[in-house]
Amino acid sequence: MKKNQTSLNASPADTEEGLRAFSRSLPMALLRAREAVMAKFRPTLRDHGLTEQQWRVLRALNASKVPLRAGELSEQTFISMPSLSRLLKTLEARDAIQRHALHEDLRAAQLSISRGGKALVAIIGPLSEASYAEIAALIGDQELSELERLLTHVVTRLNCGR
Repeated sequence: MKKNQTSLNASPADTEEGLRAFSRSLPMALLRAREAVMAKFRPTLRDHGLTEQQWRVLRALNASKVPLRAGELSEQTFISMPSLSRLLKTLEARDAIQRHALHEDLRAAQLSISRGGKALVAIIGPLSEASYAEIAALIGDQELSELERLLTHVVTRLNCGR
C-alpha cells in the first residue's frame, strides 16, 4: 500500500511508531464525515437561532410519543447531563419545550416539546430534508443507504456487550 492512501484497514505496523497514521484512524474518519455532513445543516440551524444540540433535543422530543426524563434525553441525544441542563433552560426560555414535575418525585421532571418547539420543527424540518436530498444527490441514494446500514452494524457490533 502506498503511504498516501487512507485505508482504515491498514495494519498498525504500517507506520514507524507502531500506530496507524492519524489520518487513517477510524475516530478521525468518522469526525471528518460528521463535519462534512453537519456543514450542510448548520446554516439552516444558525438561521433559526439553534445549535446542533438544541436541534437534537427538539428532534428527540418531537419524535417521542411520551415525555422524557432528562437522563433518557441525554442518552438519546448523546449530550452530557451538565450540557443538557444548560441547553434545556435555553429551550424552555424560548418556549420550545415544557417541563412537567413527576407526581411520584417532585424533584424529577419530564420534558416534552411545546407548541413553539413543534412550530420550529415544522419550519426547519423541510429545510433539513432538503439538506438530506442534497447529500443524497452528492453521495448517491444507494451509497447513503449502505453507509447508514454499515454505521448501524458498527454500533450493534461494538455495543454487543452492553
